[in-house]
This record gives sequence, structure tokens and C-alpha cells, in this order.
Amino acid sequence: MTLFEFDNAVRESYPVVAGVDEAGRGPLAGDVFAAAVILPPDCVIEGVNDSKKLTAKKRELLFDEIILKAEAYCISTASVEEIERLNILNAAMLAMKRAIEGLGADYDIALIDGNKTPDVKGEVRAIVKGDASSQSIAAASVLAKVARDRYMQKLDEEYPEYLFAKHKGYGTRQHYEMLRKYGPSPVHRPSFLKKMH
Repeated sequence: MTLFEFDNAVRESYPVVAGVDEAGRGPLAGDVFAAAVILPPDCVIEGVNDSKKLTAKKRELLFDEIILKAEAYCISTASVEEIERLNILNAAMLAMKRAIEGLGADYDIALIDGNKTPDVKGEVRAIVKGDASSQSIAAASVLAKVARDRYMQKLDEEYPEYLFAKHKGYGTRQHYEMLRKYGPSPVHRPSFLKKMH
């Protein structure tokens, strides 16, 4: 079954499907992002898949196509402060809730990537590895990932010593080296740095 066929099977019971995914749960720095997308029923976007499996260039092209074809979409975030206050899982749920509520359109069901669902009205279904099953979730995954990568590039300009544009805030060896050298920046997540040796 293709990702498009999966969504169409869901549409037999729930005509308007919103796909939802987040990006940036693992990095040591920066906000967590989420996106929600409603695609038209007849819309097939070639090459859309789990955003982690796509090249950055391919994701950028798909980002524009998804925004062009979507009936509605919204990209939202939860801040480093919210990550610290709520923990990363709850902050990711908050970002998803904001994305869904920001759609400004009615949906019959929201398909969420993962095994937990945000607290939003209406039908909600969690789908483990949803970005490899549902075209709507895969599209949301691309929007969230590209938006977050662009944001990390902006942070790279503000804090060039950490090389954020290279590792996007993830805990690479190079990133840890820069942290040891310069200490954490205001955009680092303190609770994520406790494990640092």
C-alpha cells in the first residue's frame, strides 16, 4: 500500500485527514517544531517520505510543493523554555497542538506520527512510523524538518561558534567539542546537557 492509498483508506471513514509530525526532539539546542497538513483527496506528491530518509535538497523542493498543494497547513514550535519546563515529549505535544489548532480548517481526523497524541478536539490517531505509512504525516514531517533546519541556520548566524548549520543542534562529536570550548549558549537545552562529560 502506498502512502497515498493509506490516507485514502482512512478517508473512507474520515473524509478530511490532517497529518501531523514533529522535528527536533533529539537535538541539544533550539526549539522543537511541528507541522500539520491537510492535502486534497486526489493529491499525490511524488517522493514524499519520512523526511529523515530524504536529502536536504529534496526536502526543500518538496516543502514548496506541499505548501502549494495543501488545502491547509501550519508550522508551530515550542520554545527551549517550554522544553525545559514541560520536558521534551510534552513540549513536542504542545507544538503539535499549536500546529493542528493553527490549521484554520476543519478536519475529520488528525493522524499523529508516534505513539502519543496531543490534546486536541476531534478524532486523533497515533501511528507509529506514521511518516512511512501516511502521505499526510510524511508531508507534515517534511514541513517540520525543513522549517527547523532553516531556523537552525538562522541560529548559526547568531552563534557561529557552535556550527549549528552543520549539525542542526544534534549531539555530534563536533557539537560537544564546541560546547566544551565555549560553554552553552542561550539556545541550548540545559536538561539535555546534563549527560555531558
